[in-house]
Amino acid sequence: MPPRTSLRAGARLPLVVTGDAELLDDLLRLAAAGGTELDVAPDPAAARSRYAAAPLVFVGVDQAQACLRARLPRRPRVVLVGRSDGDDKPWHQAELLGAEHVALLPAAEPWLVDRFAERAPGSTTATAARVIGVVGGRGGAGASVLAGALAVTGTRAGLRTLLVDADPLGGGLDLVLGWEQLDGLRWPGLTETDGRVDPPALVRALPSRGDLVVLSWDRGDLLEVPVEAMAATMDAGRRGRDLVVVDLPRHLDDAAVVALQATDHVFVVVPAELRATAAAARVIAAVAPHCAELSVVVRGPAPGRLKAREVARALDLPLVGTLRPEPGLSRGMERGEAPTAGGRGPLAALCQRIVADIAGVTPRAVA
Repeated sequence: MPPRTSLRAGARLPLVVTGDAELLDDLLRLAAAGGTELDVAPDPAAARSRYAAAPLVFVGVDQAQACLRARLPRRPRVVLVGRSDGDDKPWHQAELLGAEHVALLPAAEPWLVDRFAERAPGSTTATAARVIGVVGGRGGAGASVLAGALAVTGTRAGLRTLLVDADPLGGGLDLVLGWEQLDGLRWPGLTETDGRVDPPALVRALPSRGDLVVLSWDRGDLLEVPVEAMAATMDAGRRGRDLVVVDLPRHLDDAAVVALQATDHVFVVVPAELRATAAAARVIAAVAPHCAELSVVVRGPAPGRLKAREVARALDLPLVGTLRPEPGLSRGMERGEAPTAGGRGPLAALCQRIVADIAGVTPRAVA
């Protein structure tokens, strides 16, 4: 039997959650007619790691109750799929799942083919965004600065970029960019969402300059981000941007896991110190189950002369680069200058290489 799923690098395929062989065969046939492939999970346990990141999810009625019991996060673009000759119409289950549509076969076959065609390779509506995560190996490692720098670099490369602050204790990425005075939506304005957010409307509501938009915190009360709001944000980024950069917290809550599961690659920033390396090992142990691609960025100075490659070897992860101290960078940020805005220095060089590797584009040269 041919494989039911695609393993193309970076592929974002519609996810089907069903253990019904006949229903699965029908969906595979309809997906083929729409020109795409499917990622298949027989039950919610197998689907959990891919559920939030999938561009579209189809849940078979046979797994609807199991998905409810598993408490999978509510997210947009979920379709409940069944048959019109079933004993029960699954409208109540769809409401509990947060499904936007109920598709009953065979009547819904043309509609499903259209939905699959939207996700076909080459389709103008297919998701193209690359998603990068950044997390500190310990507090004060510099992850937020790297996240902001990657977003600025991506924008300089001509990419429509979304920067997401998923760390409520990080102080706010708008401060990293010098954007605290810009009007626009912050996280507190999204805390009441049920996940049904129009992606273009969300992007338009955020603070922006040019092609860079930011979803950050304000300096008000500390609030918990609902998983529905994070899922809607990541969906908006995948569908409406070219690059998404997420500043992740070291202590993962449910919303952070949703963001993490949507990433293509996560970079762990580790100071070149023994205790920081030990702390980073614990962070990596929590992050690794949710992301397939992890790399290390080692930040100097190294008081004990610990080498970057020794840090990476101790963490058993690839070393993507090192960062030397840049006193001018800190002074510029104190004046409200975004990191790497000038395109020069060790941090800018590292970000240019990461963006080129991840997105296949090169930032514009600085005159």
